[in-house]
Amino acid sequence: MTKVLVLYYSSYGHIERMAQAVAEGVKEAGAEATIKRVPELVPEEIAKKSGFKLDQKAPIATVDELPGYDAIIFGSGTRFGVVASQLRNFLDQTGPLWMSGALVGKVGSAFTSSATQHGGQESTILTLIPTLLHQGMVVVGLPYAFQGQTGLDEIKGGSPYGASTITGGDGSRMPSEIELAGARFQGKHVAQIAAKLSA
Repeated sequence: MTKVLVLYYSSYGHIERMAQAVAEGVKEAGAEATIKRVPELVPEEIAKKSGFKLDQKAPIATVDELPGYDAIIFGSGTRFGVVASQLRNFLDQTGPLWMSGALVGKVGSAFTSSATQHGGQESTILTLIPTLLHQGMVVVGLPYAFQGQTGLDEIKGGSPYGASTITGGDGSRMPSEIELAGARFQGKHVAQIAAKLSA
């Protein structure tokens, strides 16, 4: 069975919810979905004062386990147009995997969130893609086959680079149904391609 890791960082729960939807899509494709998160770097006292969601159920991932999956779908909110430092820090520890070629040929994909429509969703995913390519991964996005990302009927995230959600300046907006549908589509799409590559 194709094994897919949904690996994320979420401060306030938006990316956590998107990760759950991505995993639902992976399972729809008949693959095994594992949801894990990267370690928090913010001291607990500051995280609590900042309202971070610290009760997330997903276990903490380790770098050494990454080669055990056929695909890895990365999720992170945007921080000034790039992934959060928590995910970046985790990826910066994958040098040994790069040296051994442990991720070559595996599928890599990404999803994100931002406070506003133009808050860096596309640049966040686009600046993550070089890391995946350096690892030799096969990059998969969210194709326009998911037509929910088109149209002007409502405010929504999503691009051909990956699923995304818009949180609002105060973080009060959780992922909409169409944004969650995009995340599910991406999870299913990635799992299907990973299954073909590993056949």
